[in-house]
Amino acid sequence: MISRNEVKYIQSLTHQKGRKETSNFLAEGVKLIDELLNTCPNHIEMIYALEGYIKKVADTHKGVLYKEISEEELNRISQLQTPNQAVAVVRQFSVTLPEKDYKGWLIGLDGIQDPGNMGTIIRLADWFGVKHILCTLDSADVYNTKVVQASMGSIARVAVHTVDLREWLNNYKGSVIGTLLSGTPLHQFSFPGYGMIVIGREGSGIRDEIQPFIQQQVSIPSFGQAESLNAGVATGIVLWELMRGAH
Repeated sequence: MISRNEVKYIQSLTHQKGRKETSNFLAEGVKLIDELLNTCPNHIEMIYALEGYIKKVADTHKGVLYKEISEEELNRISQLQTPNQAVAVVRQFSVTLPEKDYKGWLIGLDGIQDPGNMGTIIRLADWFGVKHILCTLDSADVYNTKVVQASMGSIARVAVHTVDLREWLNNYKGSVIGTLLSGTPLHQFSFPGYGMIVIGREGSGIRDEIQPFIQQQVSIPSFGQAESLNAGVATGIVLWELMRGAH
């Protein structure tokens, strides 16, 4: 049985203030929690779950704390429209900013505020082997429940940093490539050996204060009538073309 204080605490983690004060966040659903159990079990503070789920995983992950709850209690603490067996309280990840001469690829996100897009980009970075994402201060909170859900566990493997991106780009040694409508069509562009790909928000794109740092521009050609692509889709297309050329 879950206590009233526990319910209150879990609900506080749905707000950025609560997550900041506790350095914890929520993960929901069997697939996501299974991924976290396999990737970072030491970060899981507690799993509140139905009896069937606990029986399934408790023997495999003996160091993790579980509390059995009823379906009614699950409905009270779940943020999903259709609750899926378990809710986990997870400790946030400690991440270290890459050095200015980092020789790998980075993603820079300028004002990406949609949680679904943010989570999708984290998952894409994980898929394509990008280890670091640098977000502007007004981007979506990486531990927002919807971001975590959309990342499907990749949040445990990709270091996401919230920074003053303009300040960080000062003295950065790599190439800075911006996705802009005026850029070179992606299929005609030759990527350098390493650098940062900057993605702007849908509609308004990369802001004026970031553009002076853009050294090369790339665009995704349109063959139809859509006005724009969302940031997640654009990131996936650019990363595919980047990695296709690199291998």
